[in-house]
Amino acid sequence: MVGEISYDAAAAAVRADLVAAHERAWHGLAGAGDWWTGAERVAIAGEVRAAWGCALCRERKAALSPAAVAGAHEAMPALPAVAIDAIHRITTDPGRLTRAWFDGLLAGGLSDAAYVELLGVVVTVIGVDGFCRGVGAPLHLLPPPRPGAPRRYRPAATRPEGAWVDTIPGDAARGAEADLYPRRPVPVPNVLRALSLVPDAVRTLADLGAAHYLTPAQMMDLTRGRAIDRAQMELVAGRVSARRECFY
Repeated sequence: MVGEISYDAAAAAVRADLVAAHERAWHGLAGAGDWWTGAERVAIAGEVRAAWGCALCRERKAALSPAAVAGAHEAMPALPAVAIDAIHRITTDPGRLTRAWFDGLLAGGLSDAAYVELLGVVVTVIGVDGFCRGVGAPLHLLPPPRPGAPRRYRPAATRPEGAWVDTIPGDAARGAEADLYPRRPVPVPNVLRALSLVPDAVRTLADLGAAHYLTPAQMMDLTRGRAIDRAQMELVAGRVSARRECFY
């Protein structure tokens, strides 16, 4: 795993903890998850990159409603069409995703847990690729997939909490999921619970978030900062969220 990620060509120095977090995330892309094989997860990552050049995605993005534009995505045939649509829509038009669209994915054969794992891969690639662009470094080569079958693991503690998928409540992460959330009384952010149907997706997001931003525990200390202070960090985070059309 060590050496997969390099920022030697970056326009700015990159901290060692960021490099290490990116290496862990990139290594994780290539292995089987709970619902997708390693080859499928790498294919999902490849589709994230392909989505930016997809003619259908550009046409839908420019339309008043994406539902008004029919057609097929420009994609490799390595994944089901329903998964390709999910990847392309999440990547290129996240601000207009709806519950009806999500229900359509389920009707098309994509399970709720497979969707969550797919989402975890998409946001990992978008985050690391976006970092590369920000520091002027080339995008990393996608890792070669590793063999293995999906585990088909669904945590027993998940329940409806008002999201599109079941999640693990903040006070219910025990046993194999005891490490998912910060220890109480620190509140569990919705953005972490949102992926908890696939616990490893939470672990990857939390690991990247701790390096890129702050750990959940550090978020409660408004005096803590890095090279920029907390107010500057929030300004950057808010601007990025707006540009990415984040629901929040």
